[in-house]
Amino acid sequence: MENETQHGLARIRSHYGRFSDKEKKIADYILDNPEIIIHHTINQVADELNVAESTVFRFCKRIGFKGYQAFKIALAAEIVTPMKDIHEEIADGDSMGTVAEKVFQSNNKTLTSTLQILDGKAIEEAVHLILKANKLEFFGYGGSAAVALDSYHKFIRTGIPVAAQLDSHMQLMSASQMSERDVAIVISHSGTTKDSLDVLEVLNDRGVKTIAITNFAKSPLTKKADICLYTVSEETDFRSEAFSSRIAQLSIIDALYTNVMLAQKSNGKQAIEQMRKAMALKRL
Repeated sequence: MENETQHGLARIRSHYGRFSDKEKKIADYILDNPEIIIHHTINQVADELNVAESTVFRFCKRIGFKGYQAFKIALAAEIVTPMKDIHEEIADGDSMGTVAEKVFQSNNKTLTSTLQILDGKAIEEAVHLILKANKLEFFGYGGSAAVALDSYHKFIRTGIPVAAQLDSHMQLMSASQMSERDVAIVISHSGTTKDSLDVLEVLNDRGVKTIAITNFAKSPLTKKADICLYTVSEETDFRSEAFSSRIAQLSIIDALYTNVMLAQKSNGKQAIEQMRKAMALKRL
């Protein structure tokens, strides 16, 4: 959620790929020396890095703080009561049980880091759009296609007309039939996948309201989506960032689904009961 008790280091890591060279210089210094930063004035940091004080101030603003002092306060709280770094590299000598434990720890870190930057206002706006939608459709390619299909599996329980196509041509065709009364959720880890950008262009031309779920705040996808929800993930020896982000993407979908069902109240319960009744036909 957007407030100044969020972990500053997680914010820096989540934005790192979009920083300029000068911003990366500041980010690297903070990530390498967090204990030093909390005792330095903005002037000392600027002198150490040979940049203007205004550059340091703008950096703090960019990652969501009111200024350097607010960032220092959040960073100090983070260091005094640090979140245990649960990610450990998997070693050749690790037992299968240890490997499993480290995978769970890595997933837990992805979820915790994503929660730290989750924008509650954006979640509310997304839920309100979904509740007003005549139709809701999910779009994703590659690994994100699995998330889109899982999203369809959840939201079909809401009673809202919902769809998800796996074939890229079918996605474009389906997008071309949507209208300004519909909502599309586009899932893309990088926000740069050509297929995702192509379908978003069609959706924008049709006036469809769009929600993006991605790991990168400054990407072609986020520039054209109406609402953006971000994940935070780190690459490991055996998993790419995209693999790690999938559990965070699924959790964001879960949060949207649960909020929609709560808002629907009796209508939501009725939709679930109707589905349970239909599914009972499959049981002997």
